[in-house]
Amino acid sequence: MTVRALPEDQKLLLDVQALDNRIAQLAHLRKNLPQLAQLATLAADSEQLRRFSTEVRGALEDARTELKRVESDVSVVDARIARDTARLQTVTSAKDAQGLEHELVSLAHRKSDLEDIQLAVMERVEQHDGAFAAVEGERQTLAARIEALEGERDAAIGELEAEKHAATERRADIVALVPADLMELYERQRARYGVGAALLRRGISGGSNVALNASDLAAVRAAAPDEVVLDPESGCILVRTDESGL
Repeated sequence: MTVRALPEDQKLLLDVQALDNRIAQLAHLRKNLPQLAQLATLAADSEQLRRFSTEVRGALEDARTELKRVESDVSVVDARIARDTARLQTVTSAKDAQGLEHELVSLAHRKSDLEDIQLAVMERVEQHDGAFAAVEGERQTLAARIEALEGERDAAIGELEAEKHAATERRADIVALVPADLMELYERQRARYGVGAALLRRGISGGSNVALNASDLAAVRAAAPDEVVLDPESGCILVRTDESGL
């Protein structure tokens, strides 16, 4: 069925198409914001740092636990040294005194060994503590960068959404002026082919960017001004104006 519409009504479709193009462009821009790719990369970096932080913290806690155990062993040895030293001051038996002195020598060696172990473990604690502080510093720096990028992303989305809202409202205002059957045809062709309407300029379709052949151009010339014609290449509505070269 041939759809008919006043030329001025058909021209309104160009404004609708321009707004549809812009709305689609805005959706593409939102989907491909540079901040989104950066945030995805930083999220992966953040997860890697989180795992590393967990490993370093585990090593630090193990070292601290070992240090407490060694310190406890040192305390036990110190207590035994203090006890034996006190007993040595009061013992009257030479044999008992000799036994205590021998045990005190053994305890001194044991304490020396434990103190060497304690020193080594303390160094490990210090190393792990420094590594943990460093990785946590990196995580804080990364978190600040992510927060800043999220702010940039949200601001960019806000601007895009505001423009989309304005374009959508403007589109609704124009659509209200377009005859229903013409608008229905536009929507149908746009859904099928991606373009609903385009200007015919100097014999070239704005929908396909291809020049109409002689027979197609003759058919367009023969069509009445209020007859809605379709582009044989793209399927969109061809809007004719003084620029069409007819």
